[in-house]
Amino acid sequence: MKTYSAKTGEVAREWYVVDAEGLVLGRLATRVADVLRGKHKARFTPHVDAGDFVIVVNAKKIKLTGNKLLDKKYYHHSQYPGGMRSWTAGELLAKKPEMVVLEAVKGMLPKNRLNRKILTKLKVYGGPEHPHTAQQPKPLQLNSR
Repeated sequence: MKTYSAKTGEVAREWYVVDAEGLVLGRLATRVADVLRGKHKARFTPHVDAGDFVIVVNAKKIKLTGNKLLDKKYYHHSQYPGGMRSWTAGELLAKKPEMVVLEAVKGMLPKNRLNRKILTKLKVYGGPEHPHTAQQPKPLQLNSR
């Protein structure tokens, strides 16, 4: 029996929606990264973008455990001298909650060209509404504790 290798044109993509209210950031990000990458499918192929689209709503109501709201830092550098800026997780969650989820998921994907292609399938919104109702997204079941 031969090993199946998925081709880019043969992949059937679905849309999933996740309500992030009250969920822990890391646990949500690992599950979302697996669905984006396609690891939940039986025909997973590492070098092909075979994952599904994921919509995350209520990103501003996500939970961080421990002291991460005060201790966890996010950095950005403009590549100019003195161009480093940093924010705590609490500041970024209040200002741009989408970035917190996006950065968590981005860190769990492979660091190559596939990463940038996979991240285009992630849609994150701070509030409960999203403009993707025409795609008829299904709710994604998370293993919550």
